[in-house]
Amino acid sequence: MSLQVLLLLPLSVLVLLLCAVCGAGMGFSVVEETLQEKCMNLDASQNLDGDGFYQDGDVIIGALINVHNLAATPDLSFTRKTELAPCLGLMATMSMISGGNKTCGTTRPAKVIIGDSSSTQSILLSRTLSPLQIAVISYLASCPCLSDRQMYPNFFRTIPSDAYQARTMAQMAKRFGWTWVGAVVADNDYGRGAVQVFEEEIKGTGICLAFFHTLYREQLAKDVARAAATVQASSARVILVFSWYVDVEGFLLELIRRNVTDRLFLASEVWSTSAYLLANPQLYTIAKGTLGVALRSVPIPGFDAHLQQLHPARYPDDEFLRTFWENTFGCSLTKSTSKAFQNALPPCSGRESLEGVQSPFTDTSHLTVTHNIYLAVYAVAHALHSLLACTPQNNSDPKIKLKCSSPDNITPAQLLQHIGQVHFTTQSGEEFYFQDGSMPPVYNLVNWQRAPDGSLKYVSIGQVDENQLIIHESAISWPGDSGKMPVSVCTSECPPGTRKAIKKGLPVCCFDCLLCTEGEISNSTGSIKCYRCPQEFWSNSFRNECVSRETEFLSVRETMGITLISVAISGIIITATVAVIFLYHKSTPIVKANNSELSFMLLLSLKLCFLCSLVFVGQPSLWSCRIQQAAFGVSFVLCISCILVKTIVVLVAFHSTRPGSSALIKWFGPGQQRGSVLVFASVQVAICAIWLSVSPPLPHRNFGIQGSKVILECTVGSVVGFTCVLGYIGFLAVVCFLLAFFARKLPDNFNEAKFITFSMLIFCAVWIVFVPAYVSSPGKYSVAVEIFAILASSFGLLFCIFVPKCYIILLKPENNTKRFLMGKA
Repeated sequence: MSLQVLLLLPLSVLVLLLCAVCGAGMGFSVVEETLQEKCMNLDASQNLDGDGFYQDGDVIIGALINVHNLAATPDLSFTRKTELAPCLGLMATMSMISGGNKTCGTTRPAKVIIGDSSSTQSILLSRTLSPLQIAVISYLASCPCLSDRQMYPNFFRTIPSDAYQARTMAQMAKRFGWTWVGAVVADNDYGRGAVQVFEEEIKGTGICLAFFHTLYREQLAKDVARAAATVQASSARVILVFSWYVDVEGFLLELIRRNVTDRLFLASEVWSTSAYLLANPQLYTIAKGTLGVALRSVPIPGFDAHLQQLHPARYPDDEFLRTFWENTFGCSLTKSTSKAFQNALPPCSGRESLEGVQSPFTDTSHLTVTHNIYLAVYAVAHALHSLLACTPQNNSDPKIKLKCSSPDNITPAQLLQHIGQVHFTTQSGEEFYFQDGSMPPVYNLVNWQRAPDGSLKYVSIGQVDENQLIIHESAISWPGDSGKMPVSVCTSECPPGTRKAIKKGLPVCCFDCLLCTEGEISNSTGSIKCYRCPQEFWSNSFRNECVSRETEFLSVRETMGITLISVAISGIIITATVAVIFLYHKSTPIVKANNSELSFMLLLSLKLCFLCSLVFVGQPSLWSCRIQQAAFGVSFVLCISCILVKTIVVLVAFHSTRPGSSALIKWFGPGQQRGSVLVFASVQVAICAIWLSVSPPLPHRNFGIQGSKVILECTVGSVVGFTCVLGYIGFLAVVCFLLAFFARKLPDNFNEAKFITFSMLIFCAVWIVFVPAYVSSPGKYSVAVEIFAILASSFGLLFCIFVPKCYIILLKPENNTKRFLMGKA
């Protein structure tokens, strides 16, 4: 069964539309009434029917196609009525579906309409033909709003929705790390819709829109100047441009005037392959490196050969071909209607051929819109095949029951149903089907590069297939002379060791980089938070790595430790020297008068005090922590006990010289003195024993004093035990001080009570200062403070009590007599 298909192609006048109906906020009834009213008021001289081509057949396919190109210099005055194009398209369509045409005569009604190129006109056609269930298949209308199947159930298109190219540009921004992108778009739904989709796509990705400017045709100069000024002031180096190529030209020329030539532009399909812009020498510098989304360019099998074999002799009634032939070969055809060419040009020989002719008409290397029309015609053909053969190719919805028909009974409603279900493979091997009335998103990615002659050309550097982005980065030529990919960020990513801090009132792409606090790190670029190091580790100076903490304690190898050890050893040596002097002069009056036995016990106690300070130096261990505090407490109690007993002996000796008091000295003889010292010391021994058995001091790793260091120290264990040890020493010292203070004015030339008073005053002062200093000193310095207190109080006792006696023994031996000591000399 053969089927002849008629192709009716009204030749409409190409008019630049200033706005689109889609999403403009105007109801369809208002738009339709307005257009109809304007169309009815047009003169008949305006030829609304236009020119067309017609061939008879069983099924009529109507098409609205723009054939004539714009002039080299388009008319940008925009003084003509812009509603002419919608009127032409609507009137031509109504003529085709009604079967009447003033030029072609009466024809069969068209069952389907291929067109229009404009989203505005396609919306008008779809809504007008929807009640008649006539399918409209556009080859260039890309408004996302046309994907609404409830509003436009009869609309199909062989071009992807603009939403996909906006998503593609968002994916490109993610791919190349451009987080600060500006946008300059047409002031209509084409531009605003693209920005809306772009913003939705970049949510949560760290990409921000730096600015958003629109270009309105009626105030283009003003809008271009404002947009260019914003681009010049912004740090964004990547600009998204969705606008008509004439508007883009004005915008780029304004940037050149401002000497802004280092930006990269993301071009929409409207101008990404524009021969008009590529041919402008003024744009060679600023437009180099442009990345664009372009409609796919697919060769049509056999089309090139078909064009080359065209000849007016084979198509004598084709006026368009005759006009093209005369313009191309500069000759006149006999049947030409062009009187100007007939009078000025020689007649054609008939041997002219289009083979080897280079012209836009014969150039099939970049077929974009042509291929879309080709797909639309094939979609109708396959739908007719399915309708007539009762073998649907792709019934994706089992609820839809496709109807069949015969060639004589085909209705637009039946054809509409089958068009929505077509699924076939083209001759070039591509799979084709409609997805929500649109074809799946397939784009070419192009890059504007410098040609050998210095001009610009666009080169394919990748493609988008079903939202899968494929880019050959090595093939990209970037803007500028460096050849490097531009960096477009509001703030450079925070380096390791810092974190992002969002600036109030600014987009998330604009932030400060704050250094991580001590003990925290960030080891990646662009970190939004810092992470605390494990307990045994600390951050390095760059805050990008955790390193082992430095262990700190009062070491015998450091200056402080060596100094304290040296002072302690000096005290031991001096104490031993004093003991030797006293031992050597033990038979002299001054040694006897000061109770030589208690003096030697005191010297031994002071030596133990100096020795116990050495236990505090070095790395704390279990035994050193237990020994140091106990040794300190017992040594000092033994020392203070000796001084206390000596003070009591002085008071008893003085009072025994009074009448009736001679028996006192018998009750406090040498045995009682030694016993008293042991009793006083045993109390401290008992306190220490209980402390060490209940809650002894233990070595401890302190992480909280100095962050970068681990302080090795000895905990006191029981605070009560430590307080009792210090409290008992203080109690004995205060009692000793008070007794010595009362005995300071006894009538002896060498009253030892005076020296005991001074020694206990120094002792108490040292330990009163020790408490706050010990508490406030960090780490090893608290240990050093305690050692210093031990040494200072020990030297105070040693010098105050024994230096005056050694002075007399060694330097004033003449005063070392009983008479002098009793004040009789």
